[in-house]
Amino acid sequence: MNARLVFSVVLAVLVLAAVSVAQAQDPPELPAGLRDPTGKPKDQPDLPKGLGGDSAPGLPAGLDKGGEPKPPVGIDEAGKKDNGKPKPAKDHGLFGTLERWDISGFWDIRGGFRTQPDRNEDDESLGETRLQLEWEKTFGHVTFRYIGDFLYDPVDDRRGSVDLVRGTGWFDLRELWGRFSPAEFMDVKVGRQALTWGTGDLLFLNDLFPKDWRSFFVGRDLEYLKAPADAVKISLFSEAVNVDVVYMPRFNPSRFIAGRRLSYYSPALGARAGQNAIIRTDLPNEWFDDSEWAARASRKVGRYELAAYGHWGYWKTPEGFNPFRGRATYPRLSVYGASVRGPVGRGIANLEAAFYDSRQDRSGGNPLVRNGEVRLLGGYETDLPELAPELTVAVQYYVEVMQDYSAYHRALAPGAKAADRTRHVVTGRVTRKLLNQDLTLGVFGYYSPSDADAYLRPNAKYKIDDHWTAELGANVFFGKDPHTFFAQFGRNSNVYAALRYAF
Repeated sequence: MNARLVFSVVLAVLVLAAVSVAQAQDPPELPAGLRDPTGKPKDQPDLPKGLGGDSAPGLPAGLDKGGEPKPPVGIDEAGKKDNGKPKPAKDHGLFGTLERWDISGFWDIRGGFRTQPDRNEDDESLGETRLQLEWEKTFGHVTFRYIGDFLYDPVDDRRGSVDLVRGTGWFDLRELWGRFSPAEFMDVKVGRQALTWGTGDLLFLNDLFPKDWRSFFVGRDLEYLKAPADAVKISLFSEAVNVDVVYMPRFNPSRFIAGRRLSYYSPALGARAGQNAIIRTDLPNEWFDDSEWAARASRKVGRYELAAYGHWGYWKTPEGFNPFRGRATYPRLSVYGASVRGPVGRGIANLEAAFYDSRQDRSGGNPLVRNGEVRLLGGYETDLPELAPELTVAVQYYVEVMQDYSAYHRALAPGAKAADRTRHVVTGRVTRKLLNQDLTLGVFGYYSPSDADAYLRPNAKYKIDDHWTAELGANVFFGKDPHTFFAQFGRNSNVYAALRYAF
């Protein structure tokens, strides 16, 4: 498949759809998204800006769907039977049938290609069509929810086999859970679910739930940065403190860059690698033996939310290596942290800290296991109506300090490149809404002064009508040294376009 042909076809479809709808559509409706408050605590904390919503950045992990709320389904108000009862919605093919079964979702077509050649990867970065089906129903005191994606992408060389842990194949089970409240102060959710907490905007300190970095870097919708986890979540509510406890009976890894679709820097080869050196891993995969725990305690003090966190499990990406098997490993990890978030001046500020205890290398002298770290984050977001209506800007400063650096340096193999003891990252986000909030323009950027590299995510999303949404975006990497974090992905810079029909 020619990448530029895919992109041209998708872009032509977007333009034709936008022109035809613009000529025929009714006057724009009022902005959606308002709902009445309820007294019951939310099942999840608010999502950060850019991870499923356009409000002030929430706590980082956990990505919800972006876009506008879906219209009601299942009843056609236009027709009535003679007895006055509402007539079921007409069946307009597949989507009408799904509506009658209380199934919502979307159909998404998305294509992208690299802006420069990479000898170890395909020219196409993305070329998929995806159908997501979502169903939620309450029976008595128990609510059930299912979200599943059926997809086809010829760029994926493993599209025939389904692996729900690693996120490969023609089907991805996003959510399948049941929720009930055994007491007024308790909620229990059991099953496959998206989990989130923390305060960063696309930076994660105390959120050790799985991510999908492949989706993030190739241009899938931002909701796909959050990978699902199989877990039991218990939430306890009181006036003094709210407590969330999460038990994952089996390790849930992040979907990391392994070389199949995106190239990376290989220390073993001393160069960028891709399909010529796919990373193989030993995955802790035994139910109950390879389990993980996470906990959060939070409370409001005035207008500020304070929280403490704990996580007991593994590094989410393979940060170790087994030389006897020649495979990357997931060392054991414990994380302890805290955060505060609330209004300061005209905006919202957040502070967060975390200590990473790399339990298989507490001395720092094992060159095959990543050292422990201290991570610090500060952020601020505000609106700037004096510059332009519907304009929001946000900045963050992130620091990562390696522990036991002297031991790490002594243990390096001859000729190996040493990482800096302290890594700094500055992020910025600018978002502008136009055309009665139907058009959203934004750019998010990372810059590391210590690594001298950067990563930009420009994006434009246009809501054509209640069903159709068009999107254009890019992932652009910069850097002078191929071994630094963002610069290693330099050959993966790409542009993409998408068209989505929601039902």
